[in-house]
Amino acid sequence: MQKVLVTGAAGFIGSHIVDELIRQGYDVTGLDNLSHGKKKNVNPKARLIIADISDDLSVLDNYDYVVHHASQIDVMKSIENPLYDANTNILGSLNLLEFCRKTYVKKIIYASTGGAIYGKPKQIPTPETCSVDPDSHYGVSKHTVEHYLEIYRKLYRLNYCILRYSNVYGPRQDCDGEGGVIPIFIKKMLNKDTPMIYGNGNQTRDFVFVKDVVNANLLAITKKVPKRIINIGTGKETSINELHEMITKTLDIDIPKLYGHSIKGEIKRSAVDITVAREYLKWAPSTSLSQGIALTIDALKEKNI
Repeated sequence: MQKVLVTGAAGFIGSHIVDELIRQGYDVTGLDNLSHGKKKNVNPKARLIIADISDDLSVLDNYDYVVHHASQIDVMKSIENPLYDANTNILGSLNLLEFCRKTYVKKIIYASTGGAIYGKPKQIPTPETCSVDPDSHYGVSKHTVEHYLEIYRKLYRLNYCILRYSNVYGPRQDCDGEGGVIPIFIKKMLNKDTPMIYGNGNQTRDFVFVKDVVNANLLAITKKVPKRIINIGTGKETSINELHEMITKTLDIDIPKLYGHSIKGEIKRSAVDITVAREYLKWAPSTSLSQGIALTIDALKEKNI
């Protein structure tokens, strides 16, 4: 039985990956400091180690694969506190890479970002070959680790695959603070509250459902692909105004749009080209935005949000 370590295993995406790995028969260990993740999210068939990726990792076992999702993900927090962002995303990841090198991990799958890395791209949908020009410390820190991964491959033969996500959403995503716009909107609307749209609402995002992202991770573990950086999204732009309308329509309620100031460092347009994922990973999203919104609403209703 192959052994997999999942960092950020109690978080939104990581916990779903753990579930699927367990379902497919892997021996799974989760690592999470529980700063944002929830212990209840972790599949009981997986071992959970409560620790930070910056801690001494020599206490861990040897693993065939590592799926790295532990991260500081808040763009605004990275701008307000760049040292905290770098300590977690860069130094913490470097500590993990040293662990992978010393224990001869076969392959590491790294969750990167397909929005914050590209900044204001000249081409949308944006291919992996587009120049990198992040507008936030978060984008810089995520991209820095990509460079370290390539150095570790060249010097130590550590195999890797980088998955640059667009905007992932779905069940278990945080409805507060640094959570995604979709669950935040849904929670407020379910409580008859009016969500805030920052800026004019014309900014676009590429929303991809979490189950589709999970499938991409599982394929990245098993497939030998010549491409090491792969966009994961839908290739479709949806404005925040359009998203608001879709959610109100699905909930069958009338909630007015409320606009606030724009957010410093926020990108205006974002969608990733998934040609490489289709061709080499043999992956494509299977959940439409309307289907994903409905599934997310059902999950939040079950939690009595």
